[in-house]
Amino acid sequence: MDEQTLIGVLTAFTLAQRQILLTLELLMNNNKRLPHTPSDTRHRIRELAYFRMIHESDLVCRQSTRMDRRTFAILCHLLRNVAGLSSTEIVDVEEMVAMFLHVLAHDVKNRIIQREFIRSRVDKETCSVTNNCNDQRWKCFENCLGALDGTYIKVNVPAGDQPTFRTRKGEIATNVLGVCDTKWDFVYVLAGWKGSAADSRILRDALSQENGLQVPKGYYYLCDAGYPNAEGFLAPYRGQRYHLQEWRGAANAPTNAKEYFNMKQSSARNVIERAFGVLKGRWAILHGKSYYPQQVQCLTILACTLLHNLINREMTYCEDVDDVDEGDSTYATITASEDIQYIETTNEWSQWRDDLAESMFTDWQLRNA
Repeated sequence: MDEQTLIGVLTAFTLAQRQILLTLELLMNNNKRLPHTPSDTRHRIRELAYFRMIHESDLVCRQSTRMDRRTFAILCHLLRNVAGLSSTEIVDVEEMVAMFLHVLAHDVKNRIIQREFIRSRVDKETCSVTNNCNDQRWKCFENCLGALDGTYIKVNVPAGDQPTFRTRKGEIATNVLGVCDTKWDFVYVLAGWKGSAADSRILRDALSQENGLQVPKGYYYLCDAGYPNAEGFLAPYRGQRYHLQEWRGAANAPTNAKEYFNMKQSSARNVIERAFGVLKGRWAILHGKSYYPQQVQCLTILACTLLHNLINREMTYCEDVDDVDEGDSTYATITASEDIQYIETTNEWSQWRDDLAESMFTDWQLRNA
């Protein structure tokens, strides 16, 4: 993520935060809703709660905000010095960020955030992230940048708009395009499309936008069969086994080049599914019913993906991720080139996929001879 993109997403984070925290500030000053306590006493209680949540230990900080103390400090520094977030008369930047992260992580309503902020509980469990930079899944896919897919996140829209936002499962949601690299960091996210929209249509929109998805010629992302197999986007073969569970057991081994390609492609493409799973696991606000307008929820989605990347980069230990393999991004060192502007299926791209599949299958047969 370059500096311009970082500033843009941080600005989105700040806008979403300010809109969500507007209600919080009103609550903190509304004597009709708060117990009658001297203001200096309330101030000391808030300071103590903030200290316990953020500074007492990394364990407590991770449980409350999904970050350790060092990563939290880095985030506050970025928001203050890059995105321009500033303290108010009511609350300083660090407390703003702590409350906002608590909202994202636990999906608490605005009217109870202050109580949760003071009385949060701690689960003393943690696990380490597996560090594996020699992931065999990507070795077959030279110049692959990562993977992409769509996911549904519930949104709050007016009743008149609900039919077009209704998914096949009947949920009111936005269809979010997520693109991640081989280390399951998000490099592009497009939120706001209606839940009934086709994945391929959203991808076309992402490519057409001025600051949209950039795919240099000669490089590509893995995608599922919901997207066309076109330059820059390597899809599986239709009509062949694809899902990983279909190859479990020696009796279910691939029988031809197309099946073997699908198996390897599915294994590598799983990185985007894992990234979405970790994202929603960290931030409960993304898998529950939304309390906020659609625009705020879409900004919140962008904020959560940025926080996801920050945590992945800065934290050695994480309590919500286990057995995640990090890909080796050295296979896609990008040099300056023209970007792909639109989706176009060509005979050349289809033939390249066929040649790749045959080569992969032949190598596999030789290794197992």
